[in-house]
Amino acid sequence: MWLLLCCALSTFSCANRTPVSSSEPIAATRAFVDDEGRTIALPERINRVVSLAPNLTEIVFALGAGDRLVGNTTYCDYPVEAKSVTKVGDTLHPSIERIIALKPEVVLVSTASQLEAFTRQLDNHQIAVYVTNPKTLDEVFRSMKNLGELLGEQSRADSVITELQSRAEKVETATKQAKPLRVFYQVSGEPLYTIGRDAYLTDLVRRAGGVSVTADVASGFPRYSDEAALAAQPEAIILPTGGSMGSANTTVALSLKNSPAARNNRVYKINGDLLSRPGPRLLDGLEEMARALHPEVFKY
Repeated sequence: MWLLLCCALSTFSCANRTPVSSSEPIAATRAFVDDEGRTIALPERINRVVSLAPNLTEIVFALGAGDRLVGNTTYCDYPVEAKSVTKVGDTLHPSIERIIALKPEVVLVSTASQLEAFTRQLDNHQIAVYVTNPKTLDEVFRSMKNLGELLGEQSRADSVITELQSRAEKVETATKQAKPLRVFYQVSGEPLYTIGRDAYLTDLVRRAGGVSVTADVASGFPRYSDEAALAAQPEAIILPTGGSMGSANTTVALSLKNSPAARNNRVYKINGDLLSRPGPRLLDGLEEMARALHPEVFKY
């Protein structure tokens, strides 16, 4: 009996000395570089995504990966399916606890300013953060292509981008026939904010047949003085309104009421969601802007 017991204990001990690593394969990962130059490692197949910006939510759905979106923000309201996705707070103040509870493999953010507050916390939970920050329409297309590769939807991304590029080319072909207008893009009136050199909207104005009077101002969305706005003498004013911005930007700033644009009734209100979200619907915004600035040539 003693001999049998010793043999049994010896067998059990040997069995438990089997290396754990031999039975636990390491999951394959891929390396991606985001718009901030950060290299992140992601699984070969991404099944759980959190989006912290409406434009990124729209891109994910456009790429056919909406079913993998497990969380987004209260501003993510398009397409309709996005409304039923679990909310993690708004774009600027997401709940880190809610994000962690959803166990995403990657969190998509639209600017580097969203990173500092929570990247370290997400890193501690092995949740990657991917940043997109396009400054031109071409860079918007590149962001869509990169997200297509990240989500394994390269073919769908290529198809969507090709169609959007074709629409952009038609706009530029039409507006090249007209003289460019001096445009002031009013992000908000009180206080007065506009678009600068680093804003993708500056590129959009150019493609629509305009020249932003603030195109050389440093940064993307600078605060602008009333005196400088009036001195710029814009011939047209673009007023993004409605959509997620509600009625906060429905009237021209007081300093611009005596501008050539206001006097000649060339103030154009365009749905802000079509302009403030650098994604697939940005082409709708481009087409509306071109029709407003140059109705005489934009006829398709």
